[in-house]
Amino acid sequence: MLNISNQDNELNITQEQYSSLRRLKRQEGRSMAPRLLTFMLIAFLAVLFLPWTQNVQGDGVVTTPLPSQRPQAVPAVIDGRIAQWFVREGEQVQQGDTLLLLSEIKEEYLDPQLVERTQDQFQAKRSSVGAYEQKVAQLENQIRALEETRVLKLQQVRNYIQQARLKVQSDSMEVVAARTNLEIADQQYARMEQLFEQGLKSRKDLEDRRLKQQEAQAKIIKAETDLLSSQNKLLAEMAELASQQAQYEEKIAKARSDQAEARSGGLTATADAAKLQNQVANYTLRQGMYYVTAPQAGYITKTIKAGLGETVKSGDQLLTIMPSDFDLAAELYIEPLDLPLLKTGQPVRLIFDGWPSIVFSGWPNAQYGTFGGRIIAIDNVTSENGRYRILVGPDPQLYDWPDALRIGSGARGMALLGDVPLGYELWRRINGFPPNFYQRKGSLTADQAANEPKK
Repeated sequence: MLNISNQDNELNITQEQYSSLRRLKRQEGRSMAPRLLTFMLIAFLAVLFLPWTQNVQGDGVVTTPLPSQRPQAVPAVIDGRIAQWFVREGEQVQQGDTLLLLSEIKEEYLDPQLVERTQDQFQAKRSSVGAYEQKVAQLENQIRALEETRVLKLQQVRNYIQQARLKVQSDSMEVVAARTNLEIADQQYARMEQLFEQGLKSRKDLEDRRLKQQEAQAKIIKAETDLLSSQNKLLAEMAELASQQAQYEEKIAKARSDQAEARSGGLTATADAAKLQNQVANYTLRQGMYYVTAPQAGYITKTIKAGLGETVKSGDQLLTIMPSDFDLAAELYIEPLDLPLLKTGQPVRLIFDGWPSIVFSGWPNAQYGTFGGRIIAIDNVTSENGRYRILVGPDPQLYDWPDALRIGSGARGMALLGDVPLGYELWRRINGFPPNFYQRKGSLTADQAANEPKK
């Protein structure tokens, strides 16, 4: 209305006064709740059928697959005292650069001319070896001369024996001849005696025959004496042969014994010389070990032993070097329940400490700030923490890992498995079931990847 009247025509009417208005209000309030509930139910059911990528998660650190590229502790090779440092932490060094100097602490190595004196001992022992070799050569010549002299001397004695044998034969023949002459003289004397008795011969003739008989007897005695003398000389010459042979055998045996002793002394001297030469080499190498050098190029990350004059033992760690060139890999630990689901070559999404990321574990395509990798190794035994260790290397077909990433940084990985509905995944997790044993298409084992023909 125009509201130009002074009278108040507005009616004070409330909805509670009329039942129809009250019913209308209740109907309007009830119509929104069912629709909202229905929409939420439909949305929830739709979400349950969304695809969800199952995965196996594990955490660990960044490392390198090559042992030579991992942080290396430089030990002290010998016992000593730190005399001087040549590097500081964070400094880059090349292979062979001097890191620090050690001084000697063992009393047997304190002589500054130890190598020279040991070298002199080695030369003296080496000269001794030469002397033994000369002695062996001289004894060899002496043995050769004795053998030649033995042959000549024994041949001379054999000739004497042959002469004695011939003399024995000659004397034997003279004895036989003397016996024959005695028999003849006896017969002639007997005939002469008969003739003397008959008066046909004179006494003078008989006495002449008697004289000749006696001369024959004397000759036979002399012949037998000469025979015995010849036989004794033969026996003496045979004894001389045995004696000469025994003497020369003794001389040769003594010379050979002296030669063997000289050879033994030479071998002992050679062994002592080798030991001294080994000591010279060891002392020379030990002097080179006073300077501790870098085993490879890298950065000095931490000095474990500090200060000057500190005593270190062989095997004590002095400092740590991080190689300047290294390949990256992620060292992750997974539960034993998930181990059968993983294979080498399987894709993994990684999250590194310090790099922001937005992660949807079931939707890898919607993630941001994760990096791709593939499993390169799986341990066959559990680690100290009761989980299995896997190594994940960069995937060459995806983006490179950050250049600023360093060994020891934290890492978390998700090994991608099969795609399942979200409802099934919720049901699996509520019941505590493992993921499906499913090998993702395109994930090859190491043997399969090696045998697969290249396109």
